Amino acid sequence: MNEHTLGRRHFLKTLTAVGTAGLPFASIFGSRIISSAYGAVKTPYDPAAKVDITVTEVDMRTNSAGRMLKARIYQPKGAGPFPTMLDLHGGAWNGKDRTAEEPMDRAIAGSGVLVVAIDMTWAKEAPYPACVQDANYGVRWLKSKAATWNGDASKLGIYGSSSGGHVAELLCMRPHDPRYNAIPLAAAPNVDTSVAFAAMRSPISDPLARYENPENLKSAGMVNNNKLFFNPWETIHESNPQEILDRHEKINFVPFLIMAGSLDNNVLPAIHKKFAASYKAAGGDIQFEIYEGAVHEWVADPGPLTDRAQAMVRAFIARQLKA
Repeated sequence: MNEHTLGRRHFLKTLTAVGTAGLPFASIFGSRIISSAYGAVKTPYDPAAKVDITVTEVDMRTNSAGRMLKARIYQPKGAGPFPTMLDLHGGAWNGKDRTAEEPMDRAIAGSGVLVVAIDMTWAKEAPYPACVQDANYGVRWLKSKAATWNGDASKLGIYGSSSGGHVAELLCMRPHDPRYNAIPLAAAPNVDTSVAFAAMRSPISDPLARYENPENLKSAGMVNNNKLFFNPWETIHESNPQEILDRHEKINFVPFLIMAGSLDNNVLPAIHKKFAASYKAAGGDIQFEIYEGAVHEWVADPGPLTDRAQAMVRAFIARQLKA
């Protein structure tokens, strides 16, 4: 008996089971696809879909400062399994948490994506690379847990905002860096740390240029945030995505989406433009979009620019899942 015969027999058994259950064939095979005779039945991703979601929270791990890092889970309702994304919050490495990007997380999850937003260590608790280690752990943890929430993490993506975008770039460019992979995951010690793609809003792709930005130098708080995180100060060069490209380091290239506001005086548009050009010149796949009239955190407020950003992220996800 050959493989084709086995596959056909498996397919006929599936049809019989559906008919016995009284389910309409169209609802099973018209709106869903079978990946192979032995593969799982998956719901294809439609970026324009409207799906109900449930939101829950779980503990992820306790950090070195004794704070419990939690995860907020935005789980689509339906058959699934659903594509999966990890959300890394901003806050200048010194604030905010898993709730920071709630509007975007809901907009992504509502199109049929399992979104999991995690807390990360603040610089006042521990400097670089602590939060990158948290995010690396989060990648492995989510890959090991995604099926629990009806997710498929085989093409895990990241959504990162501001300093979370900085962390996302480091994870994507250096997926197997032993410093970032320092926190063991006993339940799943062999999970791969690679990320398939990243969508980012106002990422800090060049921390040094952002620190030297005259607008930011007027802010004692911004200066202090940088010095708390990059301690010792020399790490601002080692962990700088723009300088990593400038040094021609051997890195991993994954598709990036960078969205930036034309009125952003926190991370200047010129910083994004330079990074996008450098990433593309080095062989990377990058989509760079400037939002005219938008400031650093425009997606926190409802409106046409936010709607456009949410739609752009969903369309980007759809392209990566088809690749």
